[in-house]
Amino acid sequence: MVKAVRGMRDILPADSGRWHAVEAEIIQVLRNYSYAEIRLPMMEYTDLFARGVGEATDIVEKEMYTLADRDGDSLSLRPEGTASCVRALEEHGLLYNQTQRVFYNGPMFRYEKPQKGRYRQFSQIGAEAYGFAGPDLDAELIQLGYDCWQQLGISDRVQLQLNTLGSGAARGAFRAALLDYLRPLVNDLDEDSQRRLETNPLRILDSKVAATQTLLEDAPQLLEFVDAEGLAHFQQLQDLLSQLKIPFELNPNLVRGLDYYTHTVFEWVTTDLGSQGAICAGGRYDGLVERLGGRATPAVGFAIGVDRVVLLHELARPQPVENAAQIYVCVTAPEILGGAMQMAQRLRQALPGVGVRVHMGGGQLKKQFKRADASGATWAVLFGAQTTETDLVVKHLRDASIGQQQLPFEHAITQLGQI
Repeated sequence: MVKAVRGMRDILPADSGRWHAVEAEIIQVLRNYSYAEIRLPMMEYTDLFARGVGEATDIVEKEMYTLADRDGDSLSLRPEGTASCVRALEEHGLLYNQTQRVFYNGPMFRYEKPQKGRYRQFSQIGAEAYGFAGPDLDAELIQLGYDCWQQLGISDRVQLQLNTLGSGAARGAFRAALLDYLRPLVNDLDEDSQRRLETNPLRILDSKVAATQTLLEDAPQLLEFVDAEGLAHFQQLQDLLSQLKIPFELNPNLVRGLDYYTHTVFEWVTTDLGSQGAICAGGRYDGLVERLGGRATPAVGFAIGVDRVVLLHELARPQPVENAAQIYVCVTAPEILGGAMQMAQRLRQALPGVGVRVHMGGGQLKKQFKRADASGATWAVLFGAQTTETDLVVKHLRDASIGQQQLPFEHAITQLGQI
């Protein structure tokens, strides 16, 4: 039997209702903030990610799904959305002397060790703003994320961690100082940190190995290298978050794994999902557009890990999120199925958003009522040879005291809409 590729998974009907609910809540918040959707291709030239994400990052070095097409060009499935977003906006002339607030939603691909909350195909919803240099947009995006958690009922399960990387020059100076500190200690570092030492040493600050974290206690601190302008930006952001009553904690070891970040970096983390604690991460990447061939454009954004948010939502609201029909149409004779289907369409038009299912496959009414009950529907509607366009026969499947009624169509719609 053929099975799914390792690290890829199916979202089955029993789970897809929760996925839809989570995605719909997040996207509605994004639209409330007037962010417009951009739909991006799942495959790009590999060079886009090598230049944008950084050749020395784990993503580019080890995790991309890359292939050569028939022309010999190297293509990769997107491992993240920001580089593609910059490419699309720049290619279509939407960045120069303009501001943009956009969001995207869809699958990303990284060749990682599969585990709960971490898959090789995973879903992200990202939000990005271009053309805004101040900390006000940093604060807006953090507020937007906070609103998402409140709408989903998980705000008490996440914490905001915050740091600043300063300018590119400050980050470079800190990198050099960190290398000077760590090189004499190379043999005491864990294997991953040894590998990262010359290529991406800031990622060592993210190490989860206790011995490595102990070595870092006396390491140079990034804030010592941030200039006055960068510190002022970071302080203004903290002041805005305090005014918005969004709690946060400073994490000086938070650096993010992608080369393009400058100034603000942040993560929303949880302790409820084991080692997969980050559910949303982002920051400012003012140099990325220029790095990819455009004019210098300030930018800030985040990406939500939908897989992990769904897990957290399930912990907060364990009751099933149903895809079930709310109305089940029973058909008394097979020759009138067409009329029943037409009547079901009238119901769908009169009750948008209410699921209406027509019984298929024939059978006695007793069998159909059993199917209706098993479907999770609240109401059954009986369609028979004597059914008219003005009356409906409805039966409540969950409250015997209501029972079966014959009602004028408009009265029936009012009744059926109270689900």
